[in-house]
Amino acid sequence: MAGGITETGEPYSPFVGLVYMFNLIVGTGALTMPKAFATAGWVVSLALISFLAFMSYMTTTFVIEAMAAANAQLRWKRREQEEVSNSDSSSDYSDDDVNIRGRSESVETRPILSVQRVGSTDHFDIVERVEMGQMASMFFNKVGVNMFYICLIVYLYGDLAIYAAAVPMSLMEVACGNHSCSAGGVKYNDTDPCWGPVSRKDAYRVFLAVFTLLLGPFTFFNAQKTKYLQILTSLMRWIAFTMMIILALIRIGKGHGEGHPQVAQLSGVPNLFGVCVYSFMCQHSLPSLITPISEKRRVGALLLADYVLILGFYSLLSFTAIFCFDSSLLRDMYTLNFTDNCDVLGVAFLRYFLGLFPVFTISTNFPIIAVTLRNNWKTLFHRDGGTYPWVVDRIVFPLITLVPPIIVAFCTHDLEALVGITGAYAGTGIQYIIPACLVYFSRRHLEPVVGRDAVNKHRSPFRHTFWVAFVVLWATFCLMFVTANIILTESKN
Repeated sequence: MAGGITETGEPYSPFVGLVYMFNLIVGTGALTMPKAFATAGWVVSLALISFLAFMSYMTTTFVIEAMAAANAQLRWKRREQEEVSNSDSSSDYSDDDVNIRGRSESVETRPILSVQRVGSTDHFDIVERVEMGQMASMFFNKVGVNMFYICLIVYLYGDLAIYAAAVPMSLMEVACGNHSCSAGGVKYNDTDPCWGPVSRKDAYRVFLAVFTLLLGPFTFFNAQKTKYLQILTSLMRWIAFTMMIILALIRIGKGHGEGHPQVAQLSGVPNLFGVCVYSFMCQHSLPSLITPISEKRRVGALLLADYVLILGFYSLLSFTAIFCFDSSLLRDMYTLNFTDNCDVLGVAFLRYFLGLFPVFTISTNFPIIAVTLRNNWKTLFHRDGGTYPWVVDRIVFPLITLVPPIIVAFCTHDLEALVGITGAYAGTGIQYIIPACLVYFSRRHLEPVVGRDAVNKHRSPFRHTFWVAFVVLWATFCLMFVTANIILTESKN
């Protein structure tokens, strides 16, 4: 996720790229969105999610432009190295070529267009996968690079905490819930009994311990999600999402819907903002997703179509939820609303499937995210030419990766708050600030190299500097608004 230049991978068509991006964006965050919609009101929610989808699309185009700029920079560096190695025998340039207005100009500052031959490959073609960490190293100074990794690490910690809480909570709800079709309107407390003297909270912590013992050891090794595992988890996710939407629509169509959502409730906006930012997160994975696409001429239209589809899907899922269920009974994890309500779903097997499907899909992602976070810690403290002692490399880094999110999950299983905070803070950095800075500094960095006349064919439609400034100001305003709301809420309590 934050490494350097890697193999592009097997190419695929733009349509397959659209499907992959849809699957990448639509994940755990979507399951917490219905409750966030109900809390903020349906009009406010629709307006905010539409605007945030637009903002996410804009910063996605920023990242793609920066990817093209990074590819151009790498080609120029490679051309420069070839020229130096061949300067004595077959240099393509004479002394006059590198002397401009009576002064010698370094190879790095000569416009790249001056060395392009007729019929040569466009230097802005995205053919090498350059991850965001490598782009940060190319275009940011040392402080900027460190801030990038810190922001990414905080986001990944939030991701792991969400996963570590979601799986045990789903297991606890299935194990402790009343599946006799008589508990559809019951709202449980953590202190309610689960198994005799064991409370629901204790059962949650037992499942958290089992989850940690089973998946935690993967942090000490390397884990990779295979193609077939990805297909299986994607299939399960779409079966579950389709079932929930259809079941809610059937109940509403029969006139049995219990939801009467508010039009607007401003107190729920900060959390909705965090949930929406988290749910549109894809910028950190764009290099892996965009680079293998075989035909990139229409990648902009591909992205726009994806965002429109995802916005429609999120709206459909959330609106059917808030009109199907009483807002006060909506769970943090939307799937749990179907596990003990036979008015919505009468087949016991399907109720268990919906209750447990987050367990399977999230459990396959946890080791991948953990290994990514561990590797980012190593990169942050990496010294050129140096290696870590065995204890630090194999023990310390995996422990500082695994322990903090498990502690957070032990203290709380409020998924809506975890998703909201992760999205509002680290998510704002990853989705807004870093892409804006990448595109701004890549333009400044490459202008003396490629020349003013060079055109990046993958440049963002939002090419004016105003849009970069607007994104940064918007992100700053949102951070201040969310922080102020948290402080005011805590002071009232």
